[in-house]
Amino acid sequence: MWTWAGGPGAAPPGAGERETLPLVLPGPDGLAVTDVPCALLTPAEFTADPRTGGPSHTAWTAAFTDPAAAPALPPAAHAVPNATGTAVLAPERALAVARETASVPERLAGRLHVELRPYQARGIGWLHETVAAHGGAVLADEMGLGKTVQAIGFLADRADGPNLVVAPTSLVGNWIHEITRFAPELRARAWRRGPPAAAPGTVLVTGYPTLRLHHRELAGSRWETVIFDEAQALKNPRTQVAVAARGLDAAARVALTGTPVENDLDELFALLHLVAPRLFPHRSRFRRRYAKPIAEGDAGAAARLRDALEPVLLARRKSQVAAGLPAKIRSDLLCDLTAEQAALYDRVLDEAADTGFGTGLQRHGRVLAALTALKQVCDHPGLITGDLAEIGGRSGKIDLCTDIVAANLANEAPTLLFTQYRGAGELLVRHFAETFGLAVPFLHGGLDPAARAGIVRDFQRPDGPPVLVLSLRAAGTGLTLTRAADVVHVDRWWNPAVEAQATDRVHRIGQTRTVTVTTLTTATTVEEHIARLHDRKAALTDLGDSAGIAALARLDDAGLMEILRRSRGAA
Repeated sequence: MWTWAGGPGAAPPGAGERETLPLVLPGPDGLAVTDVPCALLTPAEFTADPRTGGPSHTAWTAAFTDPAAAPALPPAAHAVPNATGTAVLAPERALAVARETASVPERLAGRLHVELRPYQARGIGWLHETVAAHGGAVLADEMGLGKTVQAIGFLADRADGPNLVVAPTSLVGNWIHEITRFAPELRARAWRRGPPAAAPGTVLVTGYPTLRLHHRELAGSRWETVIFDEAQALKNPRTQVAVAARGLDAAARVALTGTPVENDLDELFALLHLVAPRLFPHRSRFRRRYAKPIAEGDAGAAARLRDALEPVLLARRKSQVAAGLPAKIRSDLLCDLTAEQAALYDRVLDEAADTGFGTGLQRHGRVLAALTALKQVCDHPGLITGDLAEIGGRSGKIDLCTDIVAANLANEAPTLLFTQYRGAGELLVRHFAETFGLAVPFLHGGLDPAARAGIVRDFQRPDGPPVLVLSLRAAGTGLTLTRAADVVHVDRWWNPAVEAQATDRVHRIGQTRTVTVTTLTTATTVEEHIARLHDRKAALTDLGDSAGIAALARLDDAGLMEILRRSRGAA
């Protein structure tokens, strides 16, 4: 809903969430794309709103009330531009989408045992339309919006043949559980190797490592649908698992990912080529038309790419479709180095400089090794020296984590702490046991899927442990941990998308409280450089950015040392 009084006014008060959207409106020089403050409502909220709008509001109310009817939509009722601002959504298309979305829950009644939100019904309808037109699709909704439910709803309509889901190994059991829960008529089975039981109505679920090792057995079957969950695992098209994925014989391919681009546009092309090779056949053409000009700052190329993506990629944000989710409160805290940390940081860096950083691949490896050591010093000096007899008082970060956990224990607020280093996670577990007498679980990549699932299940119980430590990579995707409302990022990852994925284990549908996200950055160190990179990458979330480590490796020694050296004057 939006207002017009010779020009766009403030969003209608008293209903819906606020969002600024581009719409095509009349201006002094004719029709133009204009940013308009809007109130976002579900169809039910829209039709129930007691205020009377103009002709467009009346027409849409009639369309939502009786989707079979075809009222004439005035221009203001479908004034949505394409990505390049060269075309407007056709009224027939707008009404067709409304009718299809309204029909999905009714069509799936009895087969899909979940109450779909309107945007989820739209996602299922969109998957059907897109697969019919192009053979595949990328569903890239923001994390927490229920991509799994939408994929299961899509599979429920495709039981005439066998279906396959490929997911991270840690999520195979979760997929089987969710399919059994939401679509019990489908027969979900884990597949590890051997002749696949590819019968109609069967959904085999397997992990990416299994696909890589045993793809020939899967390639011998014709699949009605293949779902690739957390499809960023296929972002490098030259890996064995990506080649195996492309080798599957499927009538439809659907990629699910909350981050279609983590670092560069080649990753996006890999997914597009996987699901819609007819539309995106050649990497060289994609680079020439989109990737290279976008890297050079060509805004027109970025708009052209978004226009090219529109037929096969659907990416919606929480602010647009899940207004009921509570807000996130971000708290970025700087931690001081202790004297021991500062001395060790300088020593580690001096030793790296004395050894030299080399050139080429050797340089990349040595820069990475130096960064890893420096970031571990920021967590705790004992991770480098091996002296862990005493933990408290030797690290600004660990001491601050202790304070946060102490306050949350007093407030009975369950807490998640993410770290990228297993040693740091084990240190936290021991420290909390010694300080608070807590048996804190640690979910990391060394655990088997059953152990990980057990930790998640125990934590989600009302009487579950009050603190959970997690590996950023092992637990950053696919899990639901909504019992917590406090997230602490103990150390900094180069890519903000990875940290956002981890945060959204908590800030997702099912959460009923405001989520507090605390990010700890060690002052005067390379972590402040990473934090600045995050600010820059946040503006490029839609199209990605180059990796921070590679960028540092390209610097000469003087420039590299300038970034890595402690800025003592700021201490």
